[in-house]
Formats: sequence, structure tokens, C-alpha cells
Amino acid sequence: MLCLIDRSVNSVRIQKNPERAKKVEATAAEGAPARRRLSVSERERQIVDGAIQFFASNGFGGQLRDLAKSIGVTHALLYHYFPTKQALIDRVYLDVFEGRWRDSWDELLDDTKADVEDKFTTFYADYVNNALSREFVRILMFSGLMDHAISDRFFAMLRERLFPRLIRETRRFRGSTSRAKPSERELELLMGLHGGMFYISIRRWIYGQDVHSEAMHDTCDEALVRDRVRGYLQASRELLTQKNPAR
Repeated sequence: MLCLIDRSVNSVRIQKNPERAKKVEATAAEGAPARRRLSVSERERQIVDGAIQFFASNGFGGQLRDLAKSIGVTHALLYHYFPTKQALIDRVYLDVFEGRWRDSWDELLDDTKADVEDKFTTFYADYVNNALSREFVRILMFSGLMDHAISDRFFAMLRERLFPRLIRETRRFRGSTSRAKPSERELELLMGLHGGMFYISIRRWIYGQDVHSEAMHDTCDEALVRDRVRGYLQASRELLTQKNPAR
């Protein structure tokens, strides 16, 4: 390194040796690990996973520039894969909500040989532990507070795939073979059960509160679920079974 005196300003000016600087940069480049170029599917997966975490933490009002920065991609690259913010939100919905629905749940609830209490308990224990994640709960809550776009789509799916099965099996528990449209009372009683299961996850992922259960740490134990299922089924039998008029 050369030390040159600039007499015009009476100061010392440091001049780097350009050849030495080039050698240092070349050595650093050789020692740095090579970045593997992601495939199209891998890059898309990276963006979707990052978007899920971003929306779960910030809601849907955040800027896509901030999302791109948090993922580590350029804004232009983000738009290359998802031309609009709505397109990205739609993909997040498919991954987090419809993508986590298991066909085995439909098969379980349709099994006429299984005990109603047992299969309701099995279903809801699996549903709470594997579907109602932090991302699921927080994104659904943010959607409900903003525009209902995701929450409306999700509840439409529940009304098509889940609630009719639960109503049918609840009636079977009561000894009823009715196929009539569910009454408002039936639906509200059912929503008490379903909402109670969802509230377990709200306490954890929204309020940051412990769920009081002997076995519950990272998962919801079966006893906690069975208590709610049994209470619901007994209430339905007590409140909804047709009583013979007294003579």
C-alpha cells in the first residue's frame, strides 16, 4: 500500500494497489460457496412458503415489495410467478386450506360401521393437530377482518364437505334417519362443537395462551377432543330428539 502526500491540501491520501485488490477479490470469490440455481418449481415453492409466513404475520395489507425482500427475491421475479397479489393469495388459499383437507376424513365420517363418538373424536383430533396450524388460523382471522375472501371460500367448502356429514352422523347417533334440511337449531349446535375446536387453536395462535390439558404440549390430546364431542352428542340427543307427546 502506497502512502502519497497531497501537498495541495496538506493531507495524507491512501492509494490502494489495484493489482493486489483484484487478487483479494478473486480469492474471496473462489472461497464463497456456489449458489445453486433453483428450478421453476423450487422457486415457486419458495415464494409460496414465504408468502404463507408473511401473510400469517402481517395480514394482507402488506406491500409485495416487503414480501419479496423477506423471501430474498426481487420484486420483478415475484411478479413473474404471480402477476397480481390476488393470484398469490389464491395460491396460498389452495395450499393452506384446501391442500390440507384429507380425503381420509370423508371416508372416516362416511363409515357406517364406526361408532359416531369415536369417529368424531378421531376426525377432530387430527383436524386440530394437522390443519389448524399457526398459518391456517392467523390467515383465516386476517381474512375475516379484511375482505372475507378466504374465510368465505373456506366456509363454503365446510358447508359442502363437512357439515352435512356431521349432521347426518349426529342424527344417526340420535336414532334418526331423517334427510331433511338441517334446522337452524341443529346447525347452531354443530357450530358450537366446530367453533370450540377452532377456539383451541385461537387461544394458542392468536392470544398466545396455554391450552390446559394434561397431555397437551404441541398437539391436542384425544381426551380434550372427546370431552367436547361427547358433550355435543349428548346435548343433541337431549335437545333435538323428538319427544312423544304426553297423554
